[in-house]
Amino acid sequence: MQDKLEFYYVDNAVRLHKTVDKILYRYGGITTKDYDDFYSLANEVFVDVLRKYDSKQSFEGFLYSCLSNKIKTEITKRNREKRRADRNTISMDEPVGEEEGGTIGELIASDFDLENELLEEAGIPNDEKTEKYLENLSKKQRRIVELLMEGYAPPEIREQLHMKEKEYADHMAAIRSYENISILF
Repeated sequence: MQDKLEFYYVDNAVRLHKTVDKILYRYGGITTKDYDDFYSLANEVFVDVLRKYDSKQSFEGFLYSCLSNKIKTEITKRNREKRRADRNTISMDEPVGEEEGGTIGELIASDFDLENELLEEAGIPNDEKTEKYLENLSKKQRRIVELLMEGYAPPEIREQLHMKEKEYADHMAAIRSYENISILF
């Protein structure tokens, strides 16, 4: 028994690690951390094999089969944990209360502001000055600014808002007026 221990654990258990590597080679996708875990597992299996071994069979074959079975079991366990559904998760679309159509998502308060998101996406800083600038514009002028930020061309904006060229030009002049733009500086 002592000779088997020395044989597998000489040079920091190189022979045992080679046996484990040979088994793991078949599986692939094993990280360095996983190798360390499997080497530790191999140490436990080696101790069990030493206790259970009878000299009727080859020690190497018995060790290999025990290691292989234990590693397969461990890999199965790890993969099972990855696939297991989390029973405590709740969908935001889960119906709540006796109201028709009421969901959890509707009950949770949100500080999401679409206007702020659009301004940030367009690269326009959304600070107090920008908000004040937009507040000074009429609804139609604000809509023109929003469409411009979304990348629409002036003819498309006129068509979408049912405006004539002169009306669009007047709104653009107001949008660009010093009185409105001076707020930004």
